[in-house]
Amino acid sequence: MKNKFYTDFDLERLKESKRDDDYRSLFQIDRDRIIHSSEFRRLQGKTQVFLPGEYDFYRTRLTHSIEVAQIGRSICNFLLSKEKDLLDENYFIDPDLVESICLAHDLGHPPFGHSGERTLNSLMKNHGGFEGNAQTLRLITEIFYRQDDHYRGMNPTRAFLDGILKYKAAYSKFDNPENHFIYNEQQKLIDFVLGKKKLPKELSKPEKFNQFQSIECQIMDWADDTAYAINDLVDSISGGFINIAKLLRWQKENCKDEFENGIVGEIIEWIKTSKFKPKFGALIGTFVRSCCLETRKTFLNNKTNRYKYVLVVDADILKRAKLYKKISVDLVFRSSQLHQVEFKGNKMIESMFKVLKENYVDHLNSIKLLPDFNDNIIRKEKNKKARARLICDYIAGMTDSYAMKTYRRLFDPDYSSISDLV
Repeated sequence: MKNKFYTDFDLERLKESKRDDDYRSLFQIDRDRIIHSSEFRRLQGKTQVFLPGEYDFYRTRLTHSIEVAQIGRSICNFLLSKEKDLLDENYFIDPDLVESICLAHDLGHPPFGHSGERTLNSLMKNHGGFEGNAQTLRLITEIFYRQDDHYRGMNPTRAFLDGILKYKAAYSKFDNPENHFIYNEQQKLIDFVLGKKKLPKELSKPEKFNQFQSIECQIMDWADDTAYAINDLVDSISGGFINIAKLLRWQKENCKDEFENGIVGEIIEWIKTSKFKPKFGALIGTFVRSCCLETRKTFLNNKTNRYKYVLVVDADILKRAKLYKKISVDLVFRSSQLHQVEFKGNKMIESMFKVLKENYVDHLNSIKLLPDFNDNIIRKEKNKKARARLICDYIAGMTDSYAMKTYRRLFDPDYSSISDLV
């Protein structure tokens, strides 16, 4: 039976497709294309908190994305069981759609985590910037597949494309933004997602427009927050970055009230009794059950049901998640050990980008520094700004280990040999 929550507007693809007559739903096709892609597999070699290969138990971008997808599906199932006045078995938020959005949400992130993202954005300042979410959008719509001598996108449904749009405002709408934008040339995708409808006045400011998300995007966002707020702490405790002594010191300097002191005291007790993994694991269900739906009126309500609802999360759970993230930021992401690794990663990205820019953007030299496919594509491109974007695509697509290997091949005189290329 057809799910009446979704209209023909939601199911339309960027381009007409001949493969929609399938044993799978359109949303299942989108999900399967993500799972079987090289872009998705590459996430196993990209930093979540710690560099892949440093330990064997912590999360990578791949395992994080799988966890986010599971949490996203659970939220859909919970809302269907809870919101009986709004949803039913013939009218519900599709868990396959939410799963595909969650699996795809980090595809565009470069090597070396958010530090690598900031570095690429700085290097691309005069060429339209770099943003992990915008790069995910570019991957999905333009460079997901290699075909002979060109790229092509995966031709997503409107609902899936809209779901990965965590931000909708273009780079040019801000003054030298650090993040939370899409590339200027992606505005045509926003036009498609909105059905070319004119934005109402209340969404004219870019910050407001960025907050205008479909319900599936809101679920992905909370599933992502849940996964990294809880699981980054688990990995940090397991890896020795967070211990009781550090937490006690942090508690004394940062906790403002009984609620915050109680949460930190809880974590300390869990570490003392070696129960922090199951205790944090059980909290994922608590975060899922903290959700409910509220209705709203928007200018898209006559086209789709995906904007009729707002995901509301219990205030105490939001406060708990915020505190968890602050502990991770202060005790892990601002630690000298992590900053040293980030510094090294940033220098590698910066050095590779500059030499590739000199060779392919400033001048098209005869030296071939890129693999054949990338070299051919960039040499056919006449526009310098577009060539810079292609170099950015190449670096952003690297795993951490491939970035380190490429850096050594370009700059380490004792590393490279013919055998390295086989």
